Amino acid sequence: PTTWGAKPYAGQVLGRTATVLRKLSGSGAGLCGKLAMVELAGGGGYRSAAASLTGPGLNPWDRTKWAGGSSSGSAAAVAAGLVPFSLGSETSGSIVTPAAFCGVTALRPTYGLVSRAGAMALSWTLDKIGPFARTAEDCGHILQAIAGGDLLDPGSAGKGFRYVPQYTRPAGEYRAGYAEADIEESADEALRPALREAVAVVRGILAEMKPVELPDLPFGAAISTIISTEGSAAFRQLIESGGVDQLADERQIAGLRAGLEVPAWQYLEAMRIRRQVQVEFAKLFQEVDVLVAPARMSTAPPVAEPLDRASGRRPARAGGGLRAIIAAGNLAGLPALVLPCGFAGGMPVALTLVGRPFSENALLAVGVEFQNRTDWHRRNPVLPVPGPR
Repeated sequence: PTTWGAKPYAGQVLGRTATVLRKLSGSGAGLCGKLAMVELAGGGGYRSAAASLTGPGLNPWDRTKWAGGSSSGSAAAVAAGLVPFSLGSETSGSIVTPAAFCGVTALRPTYGLVSRAGAMALSWTLDKIGPFARTAEDCGHILQAIAGGDLLDPGSAGKGFRYVPQYTRPAGEYRAGYAEADIEESADEALRPALREAVAVVRGILAEMKPVELPDLPFGAAISTIISTEGSAAFRQLIESGGVDQLADERQIAGLRAGLEVPAWQYLEAMRIRRQVQVEFAKLFQEVDVLVAPARMSTAPPVAEPLDRASGRRPARAGGGLRAIIAAGNLAGLPALVLPCGFAGGMPVALTLVGRPFSENALLAVGVEFQNRTDWHRRNPVLPVPGPR
């Protein structure tokens, strides 16, 4: 069954294979299995790591900690060495967060570069599918296999992608934007040494690093409105039939119901802000080629801790460095590469590189050089050995 991590779909068998799986099969890859995820990709919001048909996604580095969401199993399986790579989806953080928490490399592609046909729809204007792997180079090869236009996906950009390991422009020629406040003010104190060292490595690779800051826009409110409205439309039948009450998380249930009540003007205002965000990023990328920021401001929280408590230690804000880069980057449809860069308290820490639309080769060039100079992506968790049965 293809359950979408949710009890109402526990017996669901779909009648067609997703485009990305057909493409991988055509490239010689075999489907090893289906991995756990937060129910319905967390579209209504969720308060607990246990908001999944299979229970909380456990982190291979410490199984009392969360693997992140919503693509929990995608990151955990790669971190544990169960598979060489996996696929996940992101609407607002669902690739970046589990990759950062589990210490694996991952690539969120430009919106429209990879077909979503045959995959669960949460937000038609935001959903993206991308790879988790051990290295940036592996992510490049996987993206080449799954990218390309698709008439079955109305959001397809109609573009292919060819990974060029030795990119035409050396990594050392790129200019990066960076905000020191992201580390010194926003990140948890335990993460700061690893993040400082990682930024120093990036600084040694690139031609220039200059201070930048996102404009003061309501990124979080805008993307939440879009996800709520489109997610509730996607699952309208589930909501109106009462099947939504079978979900595990009360916040998810309430959020999906509330999404049907969002007024048209509020959705349109969010889309107007989205366009403004795209314009502001276009201006920013006239000055720099890559944005460098912490992937997450804390390490993985305990699975037993309510997620609003774990993520609410610092209130989200629009301005102030690049702290809102996950929401802002997803609103603009930008690609992002997640790179493991150290540990804090035994748990992985990661950087993210964000680029202009369709600049995946540039991000990968910097990522490959970063991983040539570090070995964080080669670290493996010590897993318990099963005893005799």
